[in-house]
Amino acid sequence: MARTRALDYQEKRRMILRHAAELFARYGFAGTSITMIATACGVSKALLYHYYADKEEVLFDIISAHLQELVTVVEAAATSTKEPRDRVQAIAAALLESYRDADSEHQVQIANLKLLPRAQQEVLRTMERRLVSVMSDALAEAIPSIGRGPLLKPFTMSAFGMLNWHYLWFREGKGLNRDDYARLVTHLILAGAPDAVAALAQSGCALAVG
Repeated sequence: MARTRALDYQEKRRMILRHAAELFARYGFAGTSITMIATACGVSKALLYHYYADKEEVLFDIISAHLQELVTVVEAAATSTKEPRDRVQAIAAALLESYRDADSEHQVQIANLKLLPRAQQEVLRTMERRLVSVMSDALAEAIPSIGRGPLLKPFTMSAFGMLNWHYLWFREGKGLNRDDYARLVTHLILAGAPDAVAALAQSGCALAVG
């Protein structure tokens, strides 16, 4: 007879993911054992196996849940205003807010997605591509000088670079808050775009002059 799931089954899975993310971020995926995860969760290793078959399954769920949250909030932000420039800022702010209390999950995504089987990687990369697509659409409308041209990807990935790596230096309550930093990133990208495109064209960059 199959074992009946406890009423708090999903809650306990979320607890496992939270502790596992912290361990993976601190010690790395290879440096974290199932025993370490079980100890952090205050359960036996046998009980942990009731929820997850192995570390790879835990890793996939950590990254999947994190990316799904990001996709949800970014898509909502993209429909929150019709003004292109405001849309870019709304997306940036939504991302930064979702990263609040999720530094471990964010680090795990960046460092460990490539460790999963190819099929699982593709599921997760599809979600990542959706995030990029939403930001690209907003930037294409907000910066007419690049539109849908070959410079759109470099501008998009530059925006993500500023947002995705902020956790390395950002400290809550010190300096800029998350909304202010979202405004800063938005202004750097949008206000700097015309000069950047002109400078690239002057240098003979094929992407800018083509």
